[in-house]
Formats: sequence, C-alpha cells, structure tokens
Amino acid sequence: MFGLALRSLRKRAGGFLASFLAMFLGAAIIMAFASMLDTSIRGEATGAAAETLTVMAMVVGSWGLVLVILAVTSTLTLSVRQRAEEMALLKSIGATPAQLGRMVVGEAAGLALVAWALAIVPAMLMGMGLLSLLHSTDQVPESIGYAFGPIAPAMGLGITLVSAAGAAVITVRRTARARVAESLADAAVGEASMSRKRVVGGILFLLLALYLGVMTATLMRGKGTDAMAMAGQADIFAALGLALLAPWLIRRIAGALAGPLGRLGVAGDLAVSTMRRRTGQMAGVVMPIILFTGIAVGTIYLQEIENDATAAAGLLSTVEQKNIATLNFVVIGMILVFTALMLVNTLIAATAYRRREFGQQRLAGATPGQVLGAVTLEGVLLTGIGLVCGAFAALFTVIPFSIARVGTALPDVGPLTFAGVAAIAAALTMVTALGAARRAVRVPAIEAVAV
Repeated sequence: MFGLALRSLRKRAGGFLASFLAMFLGAAIIMAFASMLDTSIRGEATGAAAETLTVMAMVVGSWGLVLVILAVTSTLTLSVRQRAEEMALLKSIGATPAQLGRMVVGEAAGLALVAWALAIVPAMLMGMGLLSLLHSTDQVPESIGYAFGPIAPAMGLGITLVSAAGAAVITVRRTARARVAESLADAAVGEASMSRKRVVGGILFLLLALYLGVMTATLMRGKGTDAMAMAGQADIFAALGLALLAPWLIRRIAGALAGPLGRLGVAGDLAVSTMRRRTGQMAGVVMPIILFTGIAVGTIYLQEIENDATAAAGLLSTVEQKNIATLNFVVIGMILVFTALMLVNTLIAATAYRRREFGQQRLAGATPGQVLGAVTLEGVLLTGIGLVCGAFAALFTVIPFSIARVGTALPDVGPLTFAGVAAIAAALTMVTALGAARRAVRVPAIEAVAV
C-alpha cells in the first residue's frame, strides 16, 4: 500500500497541493522558532536573553503546531472526500479499511518528508529575521549569532510527520470504515452530522477558555505580564472551540436565513441548499476565518490595553514588557500568514471540486451569473459567521484582561483594529472564492459533469 501511496502522489500532485503547502509553511514556521533553542545553546545565552529565546521557541512553536494540525486535517479531509469513487472501487475489489488507512497515511508521510526538506532553507531565513528583530529591540545581545541545528530540523521533521500522520488517521477513519454506498453518498453531500468527539472537543475548548477568562479577571488583577500570559490563551481556545462547532453553527444559521435568502431568487436558493448539504466543506472555510479573527483581534487589543495601562501609570516599558509585545506581534504575523494560506488553500480546493456541481446546476437551468451569485452569497455568509464567531472568541481575552488591568470590562480602545482584521478576512474570502468559481464555470457544463 505504501507503493500505491507513492504512485497516487505522483498521479494526483495537484490534488495534494493544498496539503503540501500547509505542511511546507508549517514546517518552516516550526523550524524557524525551534532554531531559537539552537541559537540559545550555541550562543551560550544567559539570563533574560536565554529566557526570551526559549519563550519564542516554545510558546509560538507550540501554537504553530496546533495550527499545522488543523490546516493539514482540513485539507486532507477535503482531498480524501474528493476521492470517494477511488476509495469505493478499492473496497469493492477487496481492500480492507486498514489497507486504505495505510495508503492515506503513506501519502501524508511522503508529503511531509518532501515539505520538511524544502522548508529548511526558508526556515533558516525566517529564523535569521526573527533573531534580527530581537537584536534590534535589545532583547538579545548582538554578540549572540544565529544557529540552525540539530534541534530545529529534528523538531521540524518529527512534528511535521506526526501531525501529517495524525491528520491522515483522523481523516481516513470514517471513509475507510464506511460501506461503498455510504462513501459515495458522503462525497456527494458531506457528513450528515458532526461526530460526538468533535462536539465534546468544541465544548471543552470553550469551557477552558471560560476558565482562563474567569481566572484572569478574579486572580490576576494588577499582575500585568502574568495576566497577559493567561488571558492571551483564552481567545485561542475559544476560537478552536467555535471552529470545531462550525458545522452546527452553519446549519442553524442557514436554516434561519432560508426565508430571507430565498427572496433573492435562484442564487439565494442555491446558497442555502449548498450550506445545508455541505456543512463539512463550508466549516473548513469558516475555521481559518474564526482563528484569524479571534486570535488577531484578541492579541492586538490585549497589547493595546497593556500599553494604555502602562502609559497611564507613567511607567516606561520594561525589558519583559518589550519581550511580550514582540512575542504578541510575532504571533499575529504568524497567524496572519498561516491562516491566510489555510483559507486560500481550502477555498481553491473546495471550489475547484465543485466544478461538477456547478455544471449540474447549469444543466438544470441556472445561468453562470446565478451560480456566481450563489457563491458570492455563500462567501458573504461564511465571512459573517467567521467574523462574528472570531469577535466572540476575542472577548474571552479582552474583557477579563481589561478587568484585571484597568478595572473595567470595556477597554478604551476603538473599533479600527477589528475593522482592519475584518477587511482582510473578507477580502481573502471573497477574492479567492469568486476567482476559483469563475475558473470553474468557464468549463462547458457537459464537460464539467463528465469530469
């Protein structure tokens, strides 16, 4: 089955591109931050410099791992679902669930190895840039030079392989165990409901975020950096929880808006029908919007509250505060790049796969303009859901930290930060979705259905 996996990779290079890009960028990010440990050890850093390098490697690297697993799982799920006919054929000729599982895991492992190897040079460049940033802010002495290896490549290889294999196991389990007819039906309309594990996981993440928020507001008053460290994790857990529950949210919102959207004509009916039937695929689009919005807004507002509190007290920023500010903005930059790629990857792959669906709609009487109108409505609704959920997730950080730091639940910061984040998320979603849809509808309807 491993040989079959390698042949499948060669024949389906385009289909695996989204997963490969997620692994490539993830490996580069992980190795870039892990190289701070190599730099600390080889440069014999001590005191605050050693602590800064270690925090950069462990905190940002660990959250980078979470994002990598989410991105790889999302893209692999879409790839496996698109191959329902292939999986059904293999099962019909005697392939067992274990064999199919080994094939998909082998494909993911092969991709991970290639992605890791190609990510080494970009990771070194990113690591040099990160250390230069720390030099320029006087957090690490200029005498400490950059070092790469052996920790960085080892961590990059191990984490990329483990996350890819783990994502493959999660992805293929349902498809491999399903009967042939069930596999084909799942590909046609997506999963009928969320798994119990996904629901429980989403609820647990939200409860953990609530716990961190309550602890910040009640026990961390006046504790500055410690309060930031605790509150800064709350929006991440809340965003993860809402992202896991996204299929349920999409189904409920689509049902509630069915009436108003139906008045928009064919495009509205098509949009509602798609969101109800393909909640799994739609959730893959909403997930990066929630993560990007929740974590970016929460982290930026957290730093703005801290800056205002420090200025109001007439204090100068300490080295520790500079370290945290740098870390926060590095987190935002990493999330911006990674979730943007995750969003674009998912949208392009999902929309390209719908070429047959678009062809069927056109053969049934819908015009290309109506199909594009439906995609536009879907994009608007998904962006709105993602932004609202992301803003809600950010509140788990903003409100508790504001109470702990300045004594009020609503901080004295404006809406421009949220508006900027929302504009970026909306632009990425709409431009990518409409661009991919336009390419898909250019194919003649009969040819698209025959693909």
